[in-house]
Amino acid sequence: MTGGEVAGILVAVFWAILVSFLAVVLVRLAQVLRATTKMVAEVTEQAVPLLADASTTVRSARTQLDRVDAIASDVQEVTSNASALSSTVASTFGGPLVKIAAFGYGVRKALGRTDEVPRKTSRRTVIVGRTVPAARRRKQKG
Repeated sequence: MTGGEVAGILVAVFWAILVSFLAVVLVRLAQVLRATTKMVAEVTEQAVPLLADASTTVRSARTQLDRVDAIASDVQEVTSNASALSSTVASTFGGPLVKIAAFGYGVRKALGRTDEVPRKTSRRTVIVGRTVPAARRRKQKG
Protein backbone atom coordinates (compact mmCIF):
# COMPACT_ATOMS: atom_id res chain seq x y z
CA MET A 1 0.00 0.00 0.00
CA THR A 2 1.17 3.28 -0.92
CA GLY A 3 0.67 6.56 0.85
CA GLY A 4 -2.01 7.66 -1.61
CA GLU A 5 -4.03 4.51 -1.08
CA VAL A 6 -3.87 4.86 2.70
CA ALA A 7 -4.97 8.51 2.46
CA GLY A 8 -7.87 7.51 0.20
CA ILE A 9 -8.96 4.80 2.67
CA LEU A 10 -8.77 7.30 5.56
CA VAL A 11 -10.86 9.81 3.64
CA ALA A 12 -13.41 7.10 2.77
CA VAL A 13 -13.61 5.98 6.42
CA PHE A 14 -13.94 9.62 7.55
CA TRP A 15 -16.79 10.19 5.07
CA ALA A 16 -18.48 6.95 6.13
CA ILE A 17 -18.32 7.99 9.81
CA LEU A 18 -19.59 11.47 8.94
CA VAL A 19 -22.49 10.11 6.88
CA SER A 20 -23.38 7.63 9.65
CA PHE A 21 -23.31 10.43 12.23
CA LEU A 22 -25.52 12.63 10.04
CA ALA A 23 -27.92 9.73 9.44
CA VAL A 24 -28.28 9.18 13.22
CA VAL A 25 -28.87 12.92 13.73
CA LEU A 26 -31.47 13.00 10.97
CA VAL A 27 -33.28 9.95 12.40
CA ARG A 28 -33.43 11.54 15.86
CA LEU A 29 -34.55 14.84 14.36
CA ALA A 30 -37.34 13.01 12.53
CA GLN A 31 -38.41 11.40 15.84
CA VAL A 32 -38.44 14.79 17.56
CA LEU A 33 -40.50 16.28 14.73
CA ARG A 34 -43.01 13.39 14.92
CA ALA A 35 -43.33 13.83 18.70
CA THR A 36 -43.74 17.59 18.29
CA THR A 37 -46.41 17.11 15.63
CA LYS A 38 -48.28 14.67 17.89
CA MET A 39 -48.04 17.06 20.85
CA VAL A 40 -49.29 20.02 18.76
CA ALA A 41 -52.23 17.90 17.55
CA GLU A 42 -53.13 16.98 21.18
CA VAL A 43 -52.85 20.58 22.31
CA THR A 44 -55.05 21.66 19.42
CA GLU A 45 -57.65 19.03 20.35
CA GLN A 46 -57.73 20.34 23.92
CA ALA A 47 -57.43 24.04 23.05
CA VAL A 48 -60.40 24.19 20.68
CA PRO A 49 -62.98 23.23 23.36
CA LEU A 50 -61.27 25.54 25.85
CA LEU A 51 -61.47 28.44 23.42
CA ALA A 52 -65.14 27.67 22.79
CA ASP A 53 -65.79 27.67 26.55
CA ALA A 54 -63.86 30.93 26.94
CA SER A 55 -65.91 32.50 24.17
CA THR A 56 -69.14 31.39 25.85
CA THR A 57 -67.91 32.77 29.18
CA VAL A 58 -67.03 36.11 27.62
CA ARG A 59 -70.47 36.35 26.01
CA SER A 60 -72.12 35.53 29.36
CA ALA A 61 -69.96 38.12 31.13
CA ARG A 62 -70.93 40.74 28.56
CA THR A 63 -74.63 39.92 29.13
CA GLN A 64 -74.17 40.21 32.91
CA LEU A 65 -72.34 43.53 32.52
CA ASP A 66 -75.20 44.84 30.39
CA ARG A 67 -77.63 43.85 33.14
CA VAL A 68 -75.47 45.51 35.82
CA ASP A 69 -75.27 48.64 33.68
CA ALA A 70 -79.08 48.71 33.40
CA ILE A 71 -79.43 48.25 37.16
CA ALA A 72 -76.90 51.01 37.84
CA SER A 73 -78.74 53.44 35.56
CA ASP A 74 -82.04 52.56 37.29
CA VAL A 75 -80.45 53.17 40.70
CA GLN A 76 -79.11 56.49 39.49
CA GLU A 77 -82.59 57.48 38.27
CA VAL A 78 -84.17 56.45 41.60
CA THR A 79 -81.51 58.44 43.48
CA SER A 80 -82.16 61.56 41.44
CA ASN A 81 -85.93 61.15 41.92
CA ALA A 82 -85.47 60.75 45.69
CA SER A 83 -83.27 63.84 45.78
CA ALA A 84 -85.86 65.84 43.85
CA LEU A 85 -88.63 64.58 46.17
CA SER A 86 -86.57 65.45 49.25
CA SER A 87 -85.91 69.00 48.05
CA THR A 88 -89.60 69.39 47.12
CA VAL A 89 -90.74 68.25 50.57
CA ALA A 90 -88.15 70.49 52.25
CA SER A 91 -89.22 73.53 50.25
CA THR A 92 -92.94 72.78 50.71
CA PHE A 93 -93.00 72.00 54.42
CA GLY A 94 -89.73 73.47 55.66
CA GLY A 95 -90.65 77.16 55.56
CA PRO A 96 -94.10 76.81 57.17
CA LEU A 97 -92.80 74.49 59.91
CA VAL A 98 -90.09 76.98 60.83
CA LYS A 99 -92.69 79.75 60.95
CA ILE A 100 -95.00 77.66 63.17
CA ALA A 101 -92.14 76.84 65.54
CA ALA A 102 -91.14 80.50 65.73
CA PHE A 103 -94.75 81.52 66.37
CA GLY A 104 -95.05 78.94 69.17
CA TYR A 105 -91.85 80.18 70.76
CA GLY A 106 -93.06 83.78 70.55
CA VAL A 107 -96.40 82.85 72.16
CA ARG A 108 -94.63 81.05 75.04
CA LYS A 109 -92.39 84.04 75.64
CA ALA A 110 -95.32 86.43 75.46
CA LEU A 111 -97.28 84.44 78.03
CA GLY A 112 -94.22 84.29 80.25
CA ARG A 113 -94.08 80.54 80.39
CA THR A 114 -90.78 78.86 79.96
CA ASP A 115 -89.92 75.25 80.25
CA GLU A 116 -86.65 76.08 81.90
CA VAL A 117 -86.64 76.06 85.70
CA PRO A 118 -84.01 78.44 87.07
CA ARG A 119 -81.66 76.68 89.39
CA LYS A 120 -80.93 78.13 92.75
CA THR A 121 -77.25 78.00 93.22
CA SER A 122 -76.03 77.68 96.72
CA ARG A 123 -73.01 79.68 97.62
CA ARG A 124 -70.37 78.00 99.67
CA THR A 125 -67.56 79.44 101.69
CA VAL A 126 -64.29 77.67 102.22
CA ILE A 127 -62.95 77.79 105.76
CA VAL A 128 -59.62 76.13 106.40
CA GLY A 129 -60.14 73.51 103.74
CA ARG A 130 -63.84 72.93 104.50
CA THR A 131 -66.90 73.97 102.52
CA VAL A 132 -69.63 75.67 104.49
CA PRO A 133 -73.13 76.15 103.03
CA ALA A 134 -74.45 79.72 102.81
CA ALA A 135 -77.00 79.22 105.65
CA ARG A 136 -74.31 78.19 108.16
CA ARG A 137 -72.08 80.99 107.01
CA ARG A 138 -74.71 83.54 107.90
CA LYS A 139 -75.04 82.03 111.35
CA GLN A 140 -71.28 82.18 111.84
CA LYS A 141 -71.11 85.85 110.76
CA GLY A 142 -74.16 86.87 112.77
